[in-house]
Amino acid sequence: MARAKEAGAQKPKMDVDTTLELFNLASNLNSTLDLDYLLQKIGAAAEKLSNSEANAIMLVTDDKKSLFFKIVSGEKGKALQTMALPMGQGIAGWVAQHRKPEVVNDTKTDPRFAGKFDKASGFITRSLLCVPMVFRDDIVGVVEVLNKNDGPYTQEDVKLLTSLASLASVAITNNRAMADQKNFFSHVLEILSSVIETAKPAMDGHPMRSARLACALGRALGISEYDYRMLYYAGILHDVGYVAFNNPAMLSELGVSKAGEELHPTMSVSMLNGIRLIEGALPIIQSHHEHFDGTGFPAKLKGEEIILGARILHLVESLEEIRMVGLRGQDLYRQALLEAQKGAGTSFDPKVVAAFVELMASPEEIW
Repeated sequence: MARAKEAGAQKPKMDVDTTLELFNLASNLNSTLDLDYLLQKIGAAAEKLSNSEANAIMLVTDDKKSLFFKIVSGEKGKALQTMALPMGQGIAGWVAQHRKPEVVNDTKTDPRFAGKFDKASGFITRSLLCVPMVFRDDIVGVVEVLNKNDGPYTQEDVKLLTSLASLASVAITNNRAMADQKNFFSHVLEILSSVIETAKPAMDGHPMRSARLACALGRALGISEYDYRMLYYAGILHDVGYVAFNNPAMLSELGVSKAGEELHPTMSVSMLNGIRLIEGALPIIQSHHEHFDGTGFPAKLKGEEIILGARILHLVESLEEIRMVGLRGQDLYRQALLEAQKGAGTSFDPKVVAAFVELMASPEEIW
């Protein structure tokens, strides 16, 4: 009777531990983009909470024909990371194909067991539990734990591993979606950069050079990672408004019939407005022709009224104009230093100029 009471007293503690572990893993889904780290945490949790010797996470290949090892615990598991399992073969392949959990408490009695993986790793699998990872009816892969230490795998273990597999499938799907979005966006940036280069004479390479030098200055001035990204986007896209100078429909939206030089920051912002990924870059683009002494455009802002990113990009833009007249090499760098120092306190923020002077010790590396 006393033993029964002890067991009953311990069970809620295990439930709380499990809940906290799952909650911690779920919170990590939104706090890190490192897929391997997340999957390692999920695999380790599966191993710990099911009291197993090892764990593995296998993903389905893009052609849906086989599985490959993404995460394998232990030093011996490294030997498996170059191996694949055809869909439908082995217990993991069966689980992926049928999308059903499978418990095998004695692998020697199951003809589906793929012993080649034990031979490759040197690990001896006595029992295993494998569950599918499914996201919106799409098979993502499988999660399995091996060799339960305190008896056979149970339905409670199945429920637990299924919950962990759901977290893993969300992490994997989110990661892939974000990778696809980044790939798409990076290609769009390249296309826009090429288009901007055709908008005015001598603009070849201007967007990427501007972004590179602006980011180097931003880093030297200690800006945050978010501001660094926005400065990068602003460096590439600040002149996109020139593309619309001959677009009657866009000019009409802005209430003008002909675009002048002072309108291009506003036109750039108008073209990019609504793209959430770069919304922090828009104030930089809007103000990148404002002068530190308040004589710039379009709003005649002054000093600290001008966002730091715009003060940085204004200096970069002015120095790029020196390159556009044909100067190169040491002649370019000498003239750029002269122009920057001459404009400190009037056109340019003195602290941005000071950062530029320091960077010019090795100009070839950044500009």
